[in-house]
Amino acid sequence: MTKANGFMKYNRELPKAKPAKERIKHFKEFYEEFSDKKTKEQAARCMDCGIPFCHQGCPLGNNIPEWNDAVYHSDWEYAVEIAESTNNFPEFTGRVCPAPCEGACVLGINKPPVTIEFIEKFIAEKGFEKGLYKPFVPEIRTGKNVAVIGSGPAGLAAAEQLNKAGHWVTVFERDDRVGGLLRYGIPDFKMEKWVVDRRIDLMKKSGIQFKTNANVGVNIDVQDVKKEFDAILLCGGSTVPRDLDIHGRELTGVYFAMDFLKQNNKRVAGDNIPENEQIMATGKDVVVIGGGDTGSDCVGTSNRQGAKSITQIELLEQPPLERSPDNPWPHWPMILRTSTSHEEGVRRNWALHTKEFIGDDEGKLKGIKVVEIEWKRDDGKPPAFIEKKETERIMTCDLALLAVGFIYPEPEGLLKELNVELDGRGNVKCNNYQSSVDNVFAAGDMRRGQSLVVWAISEGREAARAMDIYLTGTSNLESKNDSFMSIHDPEL
Repeated sequence: MTKANGFMKYNRELPKAKPAKERIKHFKEFYEEFSDKKTKEQAARCMDCGIPFCHQGCPLGNNIPEWNDAVYHSDWEYAVEIAESTNNFPEFTGRVCPAPCEGACVLGINKPPVTIEFIEKFIAEKGFEKGLYKPFVPEIRTGKNVAVIGSGPAGLAAAEQLNKAGHWVTVFERDDRVGGLLRYGIPDFKMEKWVVDRRIDLMKKSGIQFKTNANVGVNIDVQDVKKEFDAILLCGGSTVPRDLDIHGRELTGVYFAMDFLKQNNKRVAGDNIPENEQIMATGKDVVVIGGGDTGSDCVGTSNRQGAKSITQIELLEQPPLERSPDNPWPHWPMILRTSTSHEEGVRRNWALHTKEFIGDDEGKLKGIKVVEIEWKRDDGKPPAFIEKKETERIMTCDLALLAVGFIYPEPEGLLKELNVELDGRGNVKCNNYQSSVDNVFAAGDMRRGQSLVVWAISEGREAARAMDIYLTGTSNLESKNDSFMSIHDPEL
C-alpha cells in the first residue's frame, strides 16, 4: 500500500499554472513541470480505503488506489497496466475530466481529496515517455468488419476495444480530422492536439482504418455501409445545440459556442478561415450565455483573442462555496467552481435571464436585454423562476456566445435512413447498446445524451463488448464491472 500516514503528512498540491498575463498570449497548455517526487507524495495521500468510493465515482471504474500505490513505488509499467485495464485514454481524461472520482474520494470528507486526475495524466505521460504504449495488432482476426461512425471519445474507445477483439474496424469521421469533440470541442490550452494525434497514430499502427470527410448519410451512402459491414456502431454525438428562441436571435454577432470554439481550433491548427466567416472576440464586448465548461472555454478563448470585455451569465443561482446539507459526500459536490479561464478575466453573473438580443440598423448585435430572477421551489413541483421587479437592463454586447448545451443527435440523414427507434429525448433507443435495428449499436452522447468525456469512453468500451458478443457469441473484453485485481492477481 502507499505510505500509511501520507494523507496526514502531505497536503494536496497540483502543478502551478503559468501567470495569466503570460498564458493568454498563446493557445498551448500552460502548467509548469511537476517532479516525480512531488507526484509520489500526492499518490501517498491515498488512504487505500477498504471501500474505495472513488471507484464508484468514476464512470470507468478506474482502479485508483492500485495505481496510486504503483506510482508511489515508481512502478510505472504496472501503473500503466492498471490504467489501461479500465481506460483507453488516460492522457485525455487526465486533462479534461471534471474528476467525479475526486468528489467521491473518502479523504474528501474532511480534507482536500487526492489529486486523482493529475496522477492519471502523469501515469499516461510517463507511459509514453518510457515507450510503454505500443500498437496492439491482434494475432488472430475474426474476419468481421465493423463500422464506427464518429471519432469522438466514444467512437475511439470502441474502435480500440473492437480491434483488440480481433475485428477489422473502420472509423468514419465527417470532419477533416479525427477526434470529434476532442479535436474541435476542447481548446488547445486545455489539451493540445498532438496529444490526440499521438494516440491516433498508435491506433492506425494497430490496424484501425480512419476515413475523414466521410459524412455517412450525406456523402457516404448508408446502404453501402450496411452492405459492407457486419455491424455498425453509432457514436456521432449529441450535436443539435440548444437555442434561445428570443427576439433578435438572427442578428449578426449571435453564435453557438461550439461554432466559435471549433473555428478557433481550426485556426490554431493552421487552417485559413475566410474573412466573411470569421467569429472573433478581438476588441469586442463578449457575453457568454451559459455557466458550464463550454462557457468557460469560450471565456478562455475570448481572452486569448483579445476581447475588450467578457461577461458570463448563468440562469441558475450562484452555487455555495462548500457542500450544502442536502449534497453530502460521496455525491458530486454542487459548489462554485472557478476555472483557469475565469482566473484570466471575466465578470460572472448569476440568476440572470436573457430576454432579447438588440441590434442596430444594419442588423448587427449591440446589446442584450436581461433581467434578474428569483428561483421558487415548491414541494412536488419543478423549480421555476420569477423576474425581479425593476431589474431589467441592457448589457453592451457585440458578440454573444450561446453555451447552453445540446438536446439530441441530428435526426435527419443517418438516423432516419437507418430507421432506428429514438427515445423520448430524441436519442437512439437501445437495449444493452443495441438499437432497434439488429446489427446497429449506439454509444456515447448519441445514446445517453450530452455528457462527459469519461462517460463517452465508458460507453464506447461497453458498446464494444456488446458488439463483440453479438458478432462472436462471447467476449474477453473488459467490462467496468470487472475487477482489475481479480483479473491480474494470481492469488485471487
